[in-house]
Amino acid sequence: MSEKKRLFLIDAYALIFRGYFAFIKNPQINSKGQNTSAIMGFMNSLIDVVKRERPDHLAVCFDKGGSEARNDIFPDYKANRDETPDAIRFAIPYIYNILEAMKIPIMVKEGFEADDVIGTLAKKAEKEGYTTYMVTPDKDFAQLVSENIFMYRPVFGGGYETWGIPEVQKKFEVSDPLQVIDFLGMMGDSSDNIPGLPGVGEKTAKKFLKEFGSMEALLANTDKLKGKMKEKVEANAEIGLLSKQLATIMLDVPVEFNEEDFEVCPPDTEKVLEIFDDLEFRRLKDNFLKSFSVEAMASNGTSREPNNNTNPTSNVSRKSAPTSAERGSSAGQGQFSLFGGDGEAAVGPKGFNTRATIENTEHFYQTVQPGIGTKLFLQSLMKQKSVCFDTETTSLNPLEAELVGIAFSWEKGKGFYVPFPENREEAQQLLEELRPFFEDQTIQKIGQNLKYDIKVLAKYNISVKGKLFDTMLAHYLINPDMRHNMDVLSETYLNYTPVSISELIGKKGKNQRSMRDVDVTKQTEYAVEDADITFQLKEHFEKELGEANTQKLFDEIEVPLLRVLAAMELEGINLDKEFLASLSGALDNDILRLEKEIYEEAGETFNIASPKQLGEILFGKMKLIDKPKKTKTGQYSTSEDVLSFLAKDHKIIRDVLEYRGLAKLKSTYVDALPNQVEPTTGRVHTDYMQAVAATGRLSSNNPNLQNIPIRTERGRQVRKAFIPRNEDYVLMAADYSQIELRIIAALSEEENMIDAFKNGEDIHASTAAKVFNVPLNEVTREQRSNAKTVNFGIIYGVSAFGLSNQTDLSRSEAKDLIDTYYKTYPKLRNYISDQIDFAREHGYVQTVLGRRRYLKDINGSNQVVRGAAERNAVNAPIQGSAADIIKVAMINIYNKLEGENYQSKMLLQVHDELVFDVYKPELDKLKAMVKHEMENAYKLTVPLDVELGVGENWLEAH
Repeated sequence: MSEKKRLFLIDAYALIFRGYFAFIKNPQINSKGQNTSAIMGFMNSLIDVVKRERPDHLAVCFDKGGSEARNDIFPDYKANRDETPDAIRFAIPYIYNILEAMKIPIMVKEGFEADDVIGTLAKKAEKEGYTTYMVTPDKDFAQLVSENIFMYRPVFGGGYETWGIPEVQKKFEVSDPLQVIDFLGMMGDSSDNIPGLPGVGEKTAKKFLKEFGSMEALLANTDKLKGKMKEKVEANAEIGLLSKQLATIMLDVPVEFNEEDFEVCPPDTEKVLEIFDDLEFRRLKDNFLKSFSVEAMASNGTSREPNNNTNPTSNVSRKSAPTSAERGSSAGQGQFSLFGGDGEAAVGPKGFNTRATIENTEHFYQTVQPGIGTKLFLQSLMKQKSVCFDTETTSLNPLEAELVGIAFSWEKGKGFYVPFPENREEAQQLLEELRPFFEDQTIQKIGQNLKYDIKVLAKYNISVKGKLFDTMLAHYLINPDMRHNMDVLSETYLNYTPVSISELIGKKGKNQRSMRDVDVTKQTEYAVEDADITFQLKEHFEKELGEANTQKLFDEIEVPLLRVLAAMELEGINLDKEFLASLSGALDNDILRLEKEIYEEAGETFNIASPKQLGEILFGKMKLIDKPKKTKTGQYSTSEDVLSFLAKDHKIIRDVLEYRGLAKLKSTYVDALPNQVEPTTGRVHTDYMQAVAATGRLSSNNPNLQNIPIRTERGRQVRKAFIPRNEDYVLMAADYSQIELRIIAALSEEENMIDAFKNGEDIHASTAAKVFNVPLNEVTREQRSNAKTVNFGIIYGVSAFGLSNQTDLSRSEAKDLIDTYYKTYPKLRNYISDQIDFAREHGYVQTVLGRRRYLKDINGSNQVVRGAAERNAVNAPIQGSAADIIKVAMINIYNKLEGENYQSKMLLQVHDELVFDVYKPELDKLKAMVKHEMENAYKLTVPLDVELGVGENWLEAH
């Protein structure tokens, strides 16, 4: 007996919207400024389904024109929906073109929704002996489930789950999937604007179905109901029946199921790749080629039950990098040979790869041989005015990395590779021959993430002098929202796919080899390719920096800063491990105490760290609120924002939040920091990332020192573990006071605020005095606190709702406070309006030093997305200007420390604060110098103010 054939029907818009919102915090923007999130999200889902399930029959179903039948009986059907985001409007034609190129049928019928098209096709296919899987997260489809029709639902976090009859029965507590229609009719659906029965939620609907079985039976037996519920149901009987009708998926759409039309067949691969190239989809292209190769397609006939594995398919990127944003010089790379080389490699196109590669591109990469070869190479190298170099090492950690080789390129398609001996002394001798190049002030040095190479060479006592050009930083200024790793830049701007590091040393993991194990010919090809590509990117980005008016920012801030950061990272900071061990014990006691209190309040023990168990206790058992928020998987939400909103009313929630905070503090910092001490130095060396935050702020990693909580006593104590190098030193912290408020006062030209700063007043007390109309000396602590919340909240577009959540004010009181605030500072509101208008006209905003933040959605039709862009239009210039100002200060301070031979060192930058390891005899001189440089880094109409602190640890100094 033959196995049943399987039909997969994709709910297009459900997956398109899901894909778009999955990237909402990190939109996928290509070099043309196009938001490709919706296309990428949908294609990832489609390819994932094909890879997992290998369906023999497949179709993608779209809406067109909405549901005429539903709108006829209820004109307000879906009337509450926001405008479709522009990125999704942009995506649809592309998705149609891709599906056509993939030869996947598109099923759409004017005047019908995709739900109805899928329902009709599923039932028709069932009659033809098919098993159908409806690929959608939409619970409404559960009404269609039968012995041969299943839901194939993407789940939060990746993977899929299959809903058959038992799953629907359990989920909705019904005996027959058809009762899902009654369930939806009773409950209503806010997303579709289906009214439902007033006062009937999920629990009540399930209760009614158990008792009565259907909407009609409920309405026929209202005498069995009591009180207000009886009145509501009887009064809204017609609305209930209408709601059920609206929730019913139609099964009579005029579409046909001709099985041969739905057969999966080989795609037009070249056409698909052409579209992917246009959209700049690199990983997706590789994923597509693997999934739709001849071998993969040959497995299509395999019929089996869907895979319920919920682990998402992962994409392994090319070369490992210090961070997702920074493609550092990696732990091994390259191929070819100077003066005794292996010749040229130029191979014709291979398979369907339309991008150029090393195999089909003419190039001449040479290995520099010892002796006369090295001498001739050095003579040629020293004649150049601009050279790209790239170090190849044994580790991504520059503090322990050993040199394997260095690649050089100063002409497109050509380059040289100098391999290094494993013996440290011999390697140092070879570097001494290269020292004149690295320390020549007249030769420009080019690289991708040069900070890594500078740190590696510093361990060999080699300084990289002369003008620098970092392609990663250049692109960060040109297109801050895009990724900046070398592979992406190469494929985007040069249409060239570099060799993968995994081809040489294998994928990440314990079995990955060292670059030392790779044949020198392959090292040469790989390494010089990197230098060659980076050199070509520099030629490209040089022009674009000028066009974006960011050349000065590049030359005077970002490039000088990379030297400063390299020095700070190499220096590191001393750590008191014994103190952390004692703090860990104290935290254990605090956590145990909180556990006990939470269990007493809950009346039972449970896993507090489990969101599911915690939700059941707080909202299922204790019923702290009437209508608790739920996650996409149906469990109660216990996210930070949900609990914070309820904390002031419930002690158990305050205890849970404190428990979480202490547990995170312990695991992330107190227990983790000792393990992050570098064995070769005995110090902690954070890694500062310049090319991550679009605002221009620095990010800190391994460890992330910027996220150490300082609002709690235990959090502040973590800073106590950071100590001077020895008894001859102390730590000094220099912190900008309220720099963001000073910047917004200056940019808005708001005299009331400017005068308060010029007079040295407490700005929050001053604001409180004005908005509450009381003398300055009569401002209460509560009034000052509320004013402070508004002062900082205005920068982030705080609403009356948001302000009432952060304070003890009611929503109407919060609204009155905000209105009074704007009357007090009228120019502030004008500034906010002007910033938004500027962004709408130009597509970007900028800082005081010209750093741009591009806002793709500022003129979008979707209110939520546009609102976020408007808030960024106000916030980005303020945050970005603060970031630029402290960067200028860091550069000037570093130059003074170096130029005047201070023994003191700058160690850390955390938000608006700098931390120094100060040689005690230099303390007074350093205090004056640091304060002067920070306060004069940039002249505003408002004075910058810096507070200094000194101590035996960071907490004391701060």
